[in-house]
Amino acid sequence: MARKLRVEYKGAIYHVTLRGVERRRLFDDAADRERMVERLGDYAEEYGLRVYLYCLMANHVHVVVETPEGNLGAFMHRLETAYTVYYNRRHGRAGHLMQGRYGAVPVEGDEYLLKLSRYVHLNPVFVGALRGQGLKERIQALRAYPWSSYRGYIGKGKPERFVERGPVLKLAGGGGERGYRKYVESGLVETDEEMAEVMKDPGFAIGGEGFQGWIKDLHDARVLQSRRQEDASFRRQMGRPLKGGEIVEEVSRVMGVAAEALAESHGRGMARPVAARMLGKYGGLRQRDVATVLGLRTGAAVSVQLARLAKAMSKDVDLARRVATIDRRLEAQRTPASQTRVP
Repeated sequence: MARKLRVEYKGAIYHVTLRGVERRRLFDDAADRERMVERLGDYAEEYGLRVYLYCLMANHVHVVVETPEGNLGAFMHRLETAYTVYYNRRHGRAGHLMQGRYGAVPVEGDEYLLKLSRYVHLNPVFVGALRGQGLKERIQALRAYPWSSYRGYIGKGKPERFVERGPVLKLAGGGGERGYRKYVESGLVETDEEMAEVMKDPGFAIGGEGFQGWIKDLHDARVLQSRRQEDASFRRQMGRPLKGGEIVEEVSRVMGVAAEALAESHGRGMARPVAARMLGKYGGLRQRDVATVLGLRTGAAVSVQLARLAKAMSKDVDLARRVATIDRRLEAQRTPASQTRVP
């Protein structure tokens, strides 16, 4: 299943999640957590984001932000990169720290934002040993937890300079800090089952049916635009397009593989990725059409084949030479000024 494309627009609110690769810890001590909070505030200011709340757990992070400029991607790239570089240097490690790409689910304002804030702030007492503790112990632990914005929200600690509490406190009613504290901690007594189900699988958005439908429409429009750009970039407009049979014949001849093997699932080495490249470049085929010719399921699978070929060519001189030979021969076949195949 293809992953969802990001939906970004000005004024969007997101529930953002970061997770450690293979569920490993993101923070080893207080210094690590302090660095994450510091960078979160610095980059939110730099990119003009409004941070409503956050919560750092051992192996994952929750952040709820609004993006007046519609620039969540740029902000998150900066945050993830800066923290990973810091963590790897400090702890003498290398490689990825985060698990895949970050999660970012659009959130409707009003009641959904308020309910989400309770869900995020209650995270510390819904995991590990605290989950089985009594109500009093859990409330004490929640109010004492230093690595979330909750203490600032309820007046138990100094609010962070970058956390904008006003909108969420207003949604909680006229009780201010005390009213918000009662609202959040009521979630320890009675679980909001509806919100719990939403958080298990938020789909395209956290919100009412109308909002979810709108976000899905934006997502589908992005998918369509992406496909059009992909297909346009994959086609080359010079010379006459060659027939698929001509291209497959040339690839099979130079690569030493039977033509019928190019559409099989094994035994073809790099011939299939080479055929994918040539069918797009000289046949003018879209990636979905290339997939059909080569027995692949989707256009995205063709992208995988092309990336595989590029990586292999950077290391295999003989493969690069063969690809260059096929390029020269197919270019000669489709160019009107030259009717002679290059040997």
